[in-house]
Amino acid sequence: MRLTNAGLGRATLARQLLLAREPLTVPDAVRRVGAVQAQEPASPYLALWNRVAGFDPADLDTAFTAGDVVRSTLLRLTLHAVHRDDWARFHHAMTHPLRGSRLNDRRFTPAQLTAAEADDVRDALLAFCAAPRTQAEILTELTRILDADRAPAAWFALRTLAPLHHVPTGPPWSYSPRERVYRAGARTAASTPPAGEDPAVVHLLRRYLAAFGPASEADFGQFTMLRRPFTGPAVAALHEELETVEGPHGPLLDLPGAPRPAADAPAPPRLLGMWDSVLLAHRDRSRVLPEEYRSHVIRRNGDTLPAVLVDGRVVGVWRTTDSGVDAAAFEPLPRAAWAGLEAEAASLQALLADREPVVYGRYRRWWEQLPADDVRRLAGR
Repeated sequence: MRLTNAGLGRATLARQLLLAREPLTVPDAVRRVGAVQAQEPASPYLALWNRVAGFDPADLDTAFTAGDVVRSTLLRLTLHAVHRDDWARFHHAMTHPLRGSRLNDRRFTPAQLTAAEADDVRDALLAFCAAPRTQAEILTELTRILDADRAPAAWFALRTLAPLHHVPTGPPWSYSPRERVYRAGARTAASTPPAGEDPAVVHLLRRYLAAFGPASEADFGQFTMLRRPFTGPAVAALHEELETVEGPHGPLLDLPGAPRPAADAPAPPRLLGMWDSVLLAHRDRSRVLPEEYRSHVIRRNGDTLPAVLVDGRVVGVWRTTDSGVDAAAFEPLPRAAWAGLEAEAASLQALLADREPVVYGRYRRWWEQLPADDVRRLAGR
């Protein structure tokens, strides 16, 4: 089977619930899409609003509070929200390969801890975090265990390597960008995997392909920040389970029976939040994000802007202001596309009204730099 770029895009959008909103519970939707970017508190809400029929933000509040959806530092060492059943293995898959880089980082050096001593401090920290703890409380405890000079350096590594969940602090969303509270999470069971093969990375690869495939090993490495000594054995471990499909630039891996709609399957307009995972999941992102627009949407500092999706492609960006929701298109759009975006913007405005009407306000400096072909007010107040 050979897929065009458009066919690859439709396959990924189908798995990301972006061809049609589906009537799923919040935890089920999060599991289906693999991982939801959570760097900004509003982003998981916008991600699910784009994907779940009749989405109620209170349902995500409840899922975070109950621990059915977990927010933690995971993929690419950034904050993500994942299903509780995936969290421990995702965390192990990410932290085990990165352990050496963190413990050898110059920012950790002032802690003056060997790897074994760092493990002892980690275990003491996890015991302390059996109850929710603020960052200030954690630093106080680390100062008690070590001293005031060594504690911040130890926390630099342990906040990534220790299995910690973020505890909701509220409003307007479940988490505040100004205050972080942590609680210890479960660790994966000890095991002795075959040489070079980590069952947690194998699990992560399987979940990645279910959510973002078809994809290459390089795509998997790009999305996770894992290198070939870890991605290669995971691909080999799934060799008998996976099938190969031909993409426009070579063979790709996929799960048998995974959705692959026709390249011209209808793709409704969407207003994606910042750092939406569908824009970050592949090395070659042209299946959804045209290469000529990539530098406009993904900035040099890594900020990935709120994107306008039309017919399965990113065609612009959007923002909220005190006056409403605006869109800037990089190319001419048909009247029907603008009408669909106006309907989406009205729904988005209703979602944000009781929470944060001017969402992503601190990132608006990029708006005036855009090479927009058409700028319109989609919804107003």
